[in-house]
Amino acid sequence: MTPETLPEWLTGLEEEDLSFIKNFLLVSGSLKEAAALYGVSYPTVRLRLDKLIAKIRAGDVSADEPYVALVKRLALGDRIDYDTAKLLITEYRRLHGKEYH
Repeated sequence: MTPETLPEWLTGLEEEDLSFIKNFLLVSGSLKEAAALYGVSYPTVRLRLDKLIAKIRAGDVSADEPYVALVKRLALGDRIDYDTAKLLITEYRRLHGKEYH
């Protein structure tokens, strides 16, 4: 696979996310072993995994709405708050004749 053919959801991840995915796979998806590897609690690893899953889902937004995908990535990365993201997406969809989901 070349960089040009990588899925969009994968290219939107940060190095830290990719490292977590690699380490998670190397411990066979064991949250307990991942927690030990990182020296954190099980709930901390579970939260990290949940945030990563949310980032990946946000990266799966259809290609015809890159603005919405960007806003979701900013919110998931804690660069903007959830309420601001929701407001921006709602207004964007209102202006473009699309309903908010």
